[in-house]
Amino acid sequence: MKLKRIILLISIISFTMIFLVGCGTKDKVQSSINNYVQLLNEKKYDEFYEGLSKKSKEYIETEYGGKEGFINKYTSIYSAMNVSNIKIALKESKENLQVPISISMDTSAGQLKYDDLIIKLEKEDNEYKISWSESLILPNMIQGDKIRVQIYNGSRGRILDRDGNILAYDGEVNYIYINPKTFDKSNVSNLASILDISEEYIQNKLDSNSNPDHLIFIVKVSKYDEEKASKALEIEGVNVQVGISRVYAQGEAFGSLLGYIGNITAEELEKNSDKGYTASSQIGKNGLEQVYEEKLRSKDGVHIYIERGEEKITVAKTDSKDGEDIQLAIDSKLQQEIYNQMDNEKGASIAMNSTTGEVLAMVSSPSYDSNTLVSYKTKTIAKELEESKNAEFDNRANNAYSPGSTMKLITAAIGLENNVINPNEKMSIKGLTWQNSSSWGNYKVSRVKDIDSVGLYEATIYSDNIYFADKAIKLGREKFISGAKKFGIGADIKFEYPMAKSQISNSGSIEDEILLADTGYGQGEVLTTPLEVTMAYSSLANGGKIMAPRLVISENSEPNIYSEAISKDFLEELKKDFSGVINDPNGSGYLCKIDGVNLAGKTGTAEIKSSKDDNNGNENSWFVAVDLDNSKLSIAMVMEDMKDKSTSSYLVPKVKNVIKSYLNR
Repeated sequence: MKLKRIILLISIISFTMIFLVGCGTKDKVQSSINNYVQLLNEKKYDEFYEGLSKKSKEYIETEYGGKEGFINKYTSIYSAMNVSNIKIALKESKENLQVPISISMDTSAGQLKYDDLIIKLEKEDNEYKISWSESLILPNMIQGDKIRVQIYNGSRGRILDRDGNILAYDGEVNYIYINPKTFDKSNVSNLASILDISEEYIQNKLDSNSNPDHLIFIVKVSKYDEEKASKALEIEGVNVQVGISRVYAQGEAFGSLLGYIGNITAEELEKNSDKGYTASSQIGKNGLEQVYEEKLRSKDGVHIYIERGEEKITVAKTDSKDGEDIQLAIDSKLQQEIYNQMDNEKGASIAMNSTTGEVLAMVSSPSYDSNTLVSYKTKTIAKELEESKNAEFDNRANNAYSPGSTMKLITAAIGLENNVINPNEKMSIKGLTWQNSSSWGNYKVSRVKDIDSVGLYEATIYSDNIYFADKAIKLGREKFISGAKKFGIGADIKFEYPMAKSQISNSGSIEDEILLADTGYGQGEVLTTPLEVTMAYSSLANGGKIMAPRLVISENSEPNIYSEAISKDFLEELKKDFSGVINDPNGSGYLCKIDGVNLAGKTGTAEIKSSKDDNNGNENSWFVAVDLDNSKLSIAMVMEDMKDKSTSSYLVPKVKNVIKSYLNR
């Protein structure tokens, strides 16, 4: 019995040792495979090389020139395929040196999956080394194979105006090249002059080229700049080839609205890592190109294949997909007319259809030609941008401004609604300054016209700050704030284009009586966008209703009411008062009067001060007008830095010219 027990104990010990050895081997194999996967995903091909068997390294030395050739092989193939997220799963096996696996990897042509593959290991110095072959780069690959990646470009979606005119599209442009074999370097100066770029830029391109058989790309020239390409082509050794790029058809008037596309940055690539972009992708950088990137972007088709002599073995293939078109409510002629009238002065303008909410124009001035951002900046343009401190890239159309006296429609409407304003009652005012009580200290509200008896009509046409300050105080902050929200101030307005948030004050409340008084006539801390000012006045032509603004009519085709801003009980009164601004010879907007056209509107001057006591601040000028008869047009324009120019004589005629041009079509 004792002998049997000894034999049984020896058997148990032997089995346990075999099991532990087996487990240790399996763990080492797993560790080796895990390390292999991690190094591939991290693109550490040099460290991966160190984990290969001696025989593998000898083979690589013979076929690829050693470690450097190995690294280049992986780098070039995996970069071309855009390989990432490699995953390997081990399967059960009795063999330690031949490990069955399944592998998957993400590529530009989609995910590749392979089952029933074998990784061969070799045991060297008690370590498991990988026995390498080309099939570890890509299954089915053998020595001598080449991996090819063919790209089939999709077209980015077009941007169209309301009439179907194309504003942005993928079209032909001219690519300027130099043939280093036939180009005489003495012509560098001539070519630089034609293209309006520096000689140094061209010279650096020539100096950095190491292959005389390779054409040297210089710049991409817009189709709207054909003369440059033609003149450049006259120089011997200059080659012009037609290629496809983004093209913008309408120039500067549309730059801030449409934006532009450009090469994706590392930061953008990381941010959009799950959306199929690659390091060579282009992406919307600004304006609608950026806002509607997901709809507009195309997806390239990719064909990854193994080239084995004359044979092509498909690894993966996806078809290209064109981006979606978007159609805007924008009227191109109106957009261009407004931009021309603004004449590169800093400012913005929004025009809309009062009854549909369609945004007919959305202008920021000054602006830029989007074509220069997708081709190249000439020396002239670069100098202009430097001198203007890149003012062209401030999209003022979505900025929030102090509304000045354009706020008076809102104060009037709230006052009438709450029985604080009676249009038949007059307010007695003495002098050009006023304060509600001595508690204001030295602070006073000022006005321009010294009229003793002021009613709503007089206060509106003469733009009397004192009258509206008094009515705001009598309303009280709660009624004033809630009433202003009907006009979008301090509220969220759903719109397809990002807009600055308007505010009634910095805190969202009005605790101070002086601040409430100032807000009543459009000073204080109240801020509105040009869109909100346009919307507010559009209500005069639409039964008191403000329509939800719509820019992209291809996806937002049905008109919707944003708010019932003005009660019908007071609509006619307000139409009379604010049409007086334009039709009454004493009105501040009289220079906008057009015979046969019933317009209402308001001028505004917003003082930009650092404090209530600041006497050296600048001024922004506003004018907003609405066609009361046929509701075709409501338009607001704001111009910055107008302290030395009269709103009535400078800005008002510009808006008049726009309205006449639009209505006379």
